[in-house]
Amino acid sequence: MTHPSAGLSEHEPYERVGADAGHSRRDVLRTAAGLVAGAMAGVGPALAQQTPPAMPAAGTPFAASTVPDLARALARQPYIAQRADGLPDVLKNLTREQYAGIRTAPGAAVWGDAGLDFAVEPLHRGSVYTDRVQLFLIEDGVVRPVPYARDRFAADGIALPDPGQTDPGFSGFRLRARFGGGELTDFASFQGVSFFRVIARGQGFGLTARALMLRPADARGEDFSRWRAFFIERPGKDGAPLVLHALLDAESCSAALRMTLKPGDASVVEVEGSIFTRAAIDHLGLGGAQTSYLFGPVGRRGVDDARAAAYSSGGLQIRNGSGEAIWRPVNNPQALQISSFVDDGPDGFGLMQRTRDYAAFQDDVQHWEWRPSLWIEPLEAEGGDGNAIWGPGAVTLLEIPSDSEVNENVIAYWRPRAVIPANGEARFRYRQTWCWQAPDPSPDQPALAVVGNSRSGRGSSAARRLFLVDFTGDILFAGQDGAVPELRTLLIASPGTITRQAIYPYPERRTVRVVFELDAGGQPASELRLALKAGERQVSETWLYRWTG
Repeated sequence: MTHPSAGLSEHEPYERVGADAGHSRRDVLRTAAGLVAGAMAGVGPALAQQTPPAMPAAGTPFAASTVPDLARALARQPYIAQRADGLPDVLKNLTREQYAGIRTAPGAAVWGDAGLDFAVEPLHRGSVYTDRVQLFLIEDGVVRPVPYARDRFAADGIALPDPGQTDPGFSGFRLRARFGGGELTDFASFQGVSFFRVIARGQGFGLTARALMLRPADARGEDFSRWRAFFIERPGKDGAPLVLHALLDAESCSAALRMTLKPGDASVVEVEGSIFTRAAIDHLGLGGAQTSYLFGPVGRRGVDDARAAAYSSGGLQIRNGSGEAIWRPVNNPQALQISSFVDDGPDGFGLMQRTRDYAAFQDDVQHWEWRPSLWIEPLEAEGGDGNAIWGPGAVTLLEIPSDSEVNENVIAYWRPRAVIPANGEARFRYRQTWCWQAPDPSPDQPALAVVGNSRSGRGSSAARRLFLVDFTGDILFAGQDGAVPELRTLLIASPGTITRQAIYPYPERRTVRVVFELDAGGQPASELRLALKAGERQVSETWLYRWTG
């Protein structure tokens, strides 16, 4: 897709949609729809039969340079695709439900009985999780491999192999943690390509983070980066974070990550990474996350469902480098949508779940209102190319048609404009906050009303669409004696015409609702932009949306 210049005026929509020159829409859709399935499969011929760099032996001292040195050496060799080696057919052919029956045996978690703040549960290979991931512990400054052992696992109706005959190995691991000194409970998992998930206190697992994305939904096909090894430092007590080091590999590059994880009411993960390229990378995705959106108040396309809504994240939130706060509701579109929000030095972005009321979903099993939001905050890389990585670029949003709530059909990531050359290196840092709501903006940014609910339905005629957008915040009632100040809307449709609009204040809810109708004039899509102003000052986030017929 193109990258239009930054610095758009208030009369230009920030959201751009399109594809690269020569880009086949059918190919993009096929690529996007198969993101998870293709990533999990571990398919593809080896490009060479060379031996990858040897992992550190037991007792080898571990240093900060250990994993970056492994990644650098790996990138100097041709890429070798993984095969499902050592994995019996009985494990390859497991359904997801059968695979879920393989679990950690009681008392088998690493550090589970040590009284520490974290425990590690290796995850068995099987079903779609065929990649072999090596696990190492770092204790007393030296490396200790975690060997496969049959008695680490309990399984329902599945004959796990005898390690004396074959070593099926691990596909990743799960982390259990103490939230505020309590009992060990679910906290994070690392499994499948470069996927990982984290939760805050009281949440259920929801959206999935991507450690490194390469050419997502690109006509050339995605280059999936894959976990190869983890080195996990022995945790401490009394709230100290857990530190792990990860080795990743892909056709175009290898990478080393250092991740610091701290559970809490908002769980924080700080990521510091180095990329070592085999080929030039012109489509890098950082801070990537994917989530599910089946239907909700802005669209129920083709849905016959008793529930009120079904989605893990309601929208994409952005605080751009120009100081503007943006809220873009996501949707389950009829056709693939690719959107770029051009920026230079973003303050942060993330896929957010703002709806925390059970009544909004009426789902007694999934409890979408418990799902985490994920906020990404760029940090300056030490001695690297962080300024280029987080300089000019675009927050990119993919919305993929889906007919199932288990499909993570909405993807967001940062795409730098800079190209990393072949045989090059780049460093980056960012902070993830897995939370109930985004962290407060910096004190120098003005308080703004935020978008709560967005709704859409048939307008006063078949050619018109009705929208209801709720803004909530004390600033909307900052007039004398708490009265509503003189508010006006900044409301733009391109193309199309706004045929009517109205503002309805609800002081008891600290909410102002904007109601308007769109007449798209027969066009298949319209870009909408809405904000509230008091005088010449904008007092709300900017609501952006793409309506498609």
